[in-house]
Order: sequence, then C-alpha cells, then structure tokens
Amino acid sequence: MIRLCTVSAIALAAGFSVSAAGAATLNVVCSNEQAWCDLMAQNFKIDTGIDVAMVRKSTGEVLAQIRAEAGNPKIDVWWGGTGDPHMIAAAEDLTEPSGVDTSELLGWARNMADMTDGKAIGVHVGLLGMIYNTEVVAEKKLDPPACWRDLAKPEYKGEIQVANPKSSGTAYTELATLVQLFGEDEGFKLLAEIGANINQYTKSGSAPGKAVARGETTIGIGFMHDMVNLKKQGFPVQIVAPCEGTGYETGAVSVIKGTPHLEEAKKWVEYVISADAQSAGLEVGVYNIPSNPGAKTDPDAPDMASVKLIDYDYKTYGSSETRTRLLERWDAEVKNAGGQIQE
Repeated sequence: MIRLCTVSAIALAAGFSVSAAGAATLNVVCSNEQAWCDLMAQNFKIDTGIDVAMVRKSTGEVLAQIRAEAGNPKIDVWWGGTGDPHMIAAAEDLTEPSGVDTSELLGWARNMADMTDGKAIGVHVGLLGMIYNTEVVAEKKLDPPACWRDLAKPEYKGEIQVANPKSSGTAYTELATLVQLFGEDEGFKLLAEIGANINQYTKSGSAPGKAVARGETTIGIGFMHDMVNLKKQGFPVQIVAPCEGTGYETGAVSVIKGTPHLEEAKKWVEYVISADAQSAGLEVGVYNIPSNPGAKTDPDAPDMASVKLIDYDYKTYGSSETRTRLLERWDAEVKNAGGQIQE
C-alpha cells in the first residue's frame, strides 16, 4: 500500500476510511500486479489530491467479497483483473454505472461498457499463453510446448503450473478458452489430462510465470504481458502463443454499487482510462494492451494482430450461470487429477 491513513474506529465500523485530516479516502481493490496497484494509487493522489487505500486481491476473491458486502460495501472501486467477473458483478447489480465518457477508448473497451450498461469499462487486453524455462527444458531434455494439446504429454508429468480458476481470473480464462476451442466435453477431457501434469494450482494468475522464471517449474500458463516482463528482466524464458489459438482477457474497472464516495470513484475511473495513467504502467513492467489509443506501448508487448485469437464469447462465459457450472465441473473432473491446491 502506497499511503497509510489514520483511521478511526467509527470509520472502520462504517466501512470506509478517513485520513488524518478527516477527508474521505477512496477504497480501491486492485486485481493487477502489486507494483502497478501501488504506482496508480500514488499517481492518483498526486494528480487529484485524493487519498487511496489500496488492497490487491485476485478476481475470484473480489467477486466473493462484493457479493458478501452487497448493500453495505467496504470497497468503492474495483480496478483490473479479467472482465468476466466484472460482467458477473454488473449482471448481479453489485456495481453501478460511473457515467464516465468512453468515446475516446478502443472498440473492445467500449464493447465492455455497452455489454454492462456502463457498469464495467475495459482498461486493457491480455493475451493468454504459455511460458517455459529454456534452461530447465534443455537440462531435462524435454521438447518445448507449442500447442495446448502438448501440455497433456506424459513427459510433462509434474512440470506444469497454472492458477486455480476458482480464485484466478487468468485460470478461468484458460478454462473458458479450452472449452471454446475444443467444445465443452473435449475441453474438459484435455483439462483433466493437463491436470495430471500439474504440480500446483496457485492462487494468483501471475504466480506460475514467476515460478517458471525462477526455475521452480518448467512450464506455466498465464497472460503474455506478465511473461514479457519476466523476459525483459533477463530470465531464461520463452513465450508461446498456442498453435490452436488462444483466448484473451479484457481487464476492467467497476464502481461498487452503494459507494459513499461516488464522485471520487468516478475520478478514479476517469484517471485509469486516461492515456497518461495507462502509459505509466511501463514504468513498472506492465506490457498489456491499453484501452486508450493515446497510451504508450512497448515494442516487445504482445500484438493482437500476430496471435491466433478465438472469438472469445464474453456474453456466455461472463455470465454467473456459466461460470458456476464450469467451476463445478472443474471441481468434479479436473481438480483431483493432479496438482496441489495453494490456499
């Protein structure tokens, strides 16, 4: 957290923070990488004078929290993470329209706003992929993976790491991607076969890539922009866009329904969709595709035009009914195929 505020017991009981001067503090839960969460809180304070109490949580955790707090929210804004849970929150009337103008944003960001009646706005795109450690692959004399189906090869037993789709939006995107690519039954069959090679299901979607970079596991599944950051840091890793095609996330920002700090929340939304704010992500190794066409990008960042992408069905896979059903099936058919669940 960038700033620590003095908080009274009365304010805590009411579910919001106050600064030492008595001004309201915006409570933001962030589902992006911690360094970006911290940088945005710091820059927002500098630019607007509004204090931010920032907490980082995975998308599944945030969705569970705002459901539990419906009618008495402790959060003002949810920023980042995959779009599916944001769409579910919108459909369940847990979030509200910010009223912020999205006309300057790229089409996919406006589409997110249109699908949710303005309750969720796209802030970035992340492409799903695989990463492997080149040194470990060579040491173990393994062929590097090129396709999703490669991950089911028996020689990869205990060599793969991915997040838990019940806590991670990244992993839910993987689940939904394979179902859309191969059909539901065949997709779950492949997920179970890959599951037999999983050594751990992590809580966070970016954790598998970091484990690959450190040589703690051979192969990871996650978003390519996180992998680019690792490669640019000098780790011996290679990034793979699966040969069959792959899915993607549209990260979003949402205002929690009933926030007592609506005006401050709107200012946050306006800020995080601005070109200057999105460009700042490069300072902390954020290489996803920004929603503001005026934002700066890195030449090594993933390119949507160069990757075979599926036509990701947000309407279906961003619905609460579909998500619940698929996660229940994952519990029944994939969870126990192999791999320790990180708590």
